[in-house]
Amino acid sequence: MFTGIIEGIGRLIIKRTVGGGLAFDIEAEFDIIDPQEGESISVSGVCLTAYNITGRRFSVDVSPETLSRTRLGALRQGNLVNLERALMLSDRLGGHIVSGHIDTMAVVKNRQEHGNYTLFTFSMPDSFDRYVIEKGSITVDGVSLTVNSCGQALFSVSVIPHTLKVTTLGELKVGYSVNIEVDVLGKYIEKLLVVPGQNSEAVSNDNVNTDFLTKHGFM
Repeated sequence: MFTGIIEGIGRLIIKRTVGGGLAFDIEAEFDIIDPQEGESISVSGVCLTAYNITGRRFSVDVSPETLSRTRLGALRQGNLVNLERALMLSDRLGGHIVSGHIDTMAVVKNRQEHGNYTLFTFSMPDSFDRYVIEKGSITVDGVSLTVNSCGQALFSVSVIPHTLKVTTLGELKVGYSVNIEVDVLGKYIEKLLVVPGQNSEAVSNDNVNTDFLTKHGFM
């Protein structure tokens, strides 16, 4: 489990083919204190298992499933990635609950500077529209952000200078792809509301009331 608050940037040192997937050697810009072989590390929003942890370097394997759902396969030697180690129970939850399981990819449609802020607009498959709400949380390449506005297959976020400086978001240009994880709470709520026997798009609101929400822990 992660928070979407990036710990630092890493650089892809080696990329190699292993079976049907890939393996990366990554060097972090920060010391990996008290490393645990096999611990989870978020790499640009993707939860991966770290091994061969030595100093600031570690290796991860990227499965075919992960390659099909994320932009990790497009990374090249020397590319930068956002890194976050797994959340400890004693840590502050500065962002929001992030699983590291990517839902889809989005594309940068527009980038505009507004004073000290940078406004990004992204497009993504419209099947994920229902999970994105104004002022809700979304994870872009592992970074927890607040949705400024959203429409059909589009959403925008405003990024502060500090976040641009300490993450890879500052490198984003129109046409670049990013990994997206929507707020997991929305998906759980949807599952509770889906009528058995209907598809996930068919949600019944007939029985959604104060009693229902209280019974299921939402109030």
